[in-house]
Amino acid sequence: MKLHFLPIGFLALVLSITACKKDITVPNPGSPVDFSRYIAVGNSITSGYADGGLYLAGQQVAYPNLLAGQLKLAGGGAFTSPFFSTDQANGSGYVKLSGFNPDQTPIITPVTDKLAIRGQTTITGINVTLYTKYTGDLNNYGVPGIKLADVTNPAYGNYNGYYERLLPGNAGTNTTAYLDFVTAKPFTFFTCWLGNNDVLGYATSSGTSLTDPLTDKTTFATLYNTTVTALTKTGAKGVVSTIPDVTIIPFFHYITVQALIAGAQKINPAFTTLYIQALDASGNYITRAATNNDLIMLTFNPAQLGTLVNGAPYYGLSPANPLLSKEVLDVNEAAKVQDYVNSYNTAIKAVAAAYNLPVFDAYTLLNALKTGVTQNGVTLNANFITGGFFSLDGVHFTPRGNAYVADEIIKVINAKYGSNIPALDISAYNAVKVQ
Repeated sequence: MKLHFLPIGFLALVLSITACKKDITVPNPGSPVDFSRYIAVGNSITSGYADGGLYLAGQQVAYPNLLAGQLKLAGGGAFTSPFFSTDQANGSGYVKLSGFNPDQTPIITPVTDKLAIRGQTTITGINVTLYTKYTGDLNNYGVPGIKLADVTNPAYGNYNGYYERLLPGNAGTNTTAYLDFVTAKPFTFFTCWLGNNDVLGYATSSGTSLTDPLTDKTTFATLYNTTVTALTKTGAKGVVSTIPDVTIIPFFHYITVQALIAGAQKINPAFTTLYIQALDASGNYITRAATNNDLIMLTFNPAQLGTLVNGAPYYGLSPANPLLSKEVLDVNEAAKVQDYVNSYNTAIKAVAAAYNLPVFDAYTLLNALKTGVTQNGVTLNANFITGGFFSLDGVHFTPRGNAYVADEIIKVINAKYGSNIPALDISAYNAVKVQ
């Protein structure tokens, strides 16, 4: 994902930069739960995806890796992730913070060396990036991009390069459904954080992409029950996670309507209104003036504002040439997203109750970031870069964010199962850092 950043009118950004240290450990805390083979089921957050890509340093601090380290202190076994090799450590590529411009806006640069890309292919009209195959044991089954709607699809390993790299077959020949793949080998404990992408894809494409529709609510509930049934059928214990309200992430809040108008007025005071394509109450897209409740996406390039785009002048500043819907999550689209998130979370909690599983409430946790949380003397919030929790893509987590999530999951495990797993010290993990 190529990111563009607003070159106007922001206060200086202050980073919280801390070198990684050793975790706090407590010898042999013990647990009544069998953690001997823990598996992590999930999507990009589970895999360690961050800064717009999947790469070794991000994989190493994925929340399941941090959690597994603490589970070992309570009898847990080895935990193996599909790490990229050191000579291909940058995996899919990602972006880094190189410094700041004179106006204190961030300088974001892509990292394109030491990649693990082995090629490209097209499967039934879909372009698929292929990554270096991973072979060996596996505990972290996180697959960036996977939806709950994909977990029973036997052809999915042909269309998602991150999943394809975990399978023995090449794209076009795979027939193993994700749910069958993760349950093929016995396990004793699991975390399950699926469902984010069933709404996130729609939100970040503003509902304009046919490849990222919202998953039907009834279908979601059925598939979640199917998933948990498979994960618990041999008696394994675990934790399931709710889905965050994706409208609160920095991806939708760094570039604001007010800031765009203020920047335009520096060029011409007559520019007082930002115009957007937006969903109306009837489900049709119309042109209207933007309000502060409409969310501009982080991937929008502010340099386009007021220029010749789509063959017309004054892009975004004229009702004849509004910002396209794909660059805005308007207030009605955001309400639709929140409605689906609430429905999905109701289903998750109902299934968890039916199987006597504890719930890590990621929805509540991320909402708390709007006002900020403090742990180990460190304050985290939802601000882009300075908040310490979200990485440079404005969606996924920093090492410190992952450590905070791992600690909160540990609290849930201890409360439900009577274990005594020690916490991490989140101050020992980096937030966004200058390279």
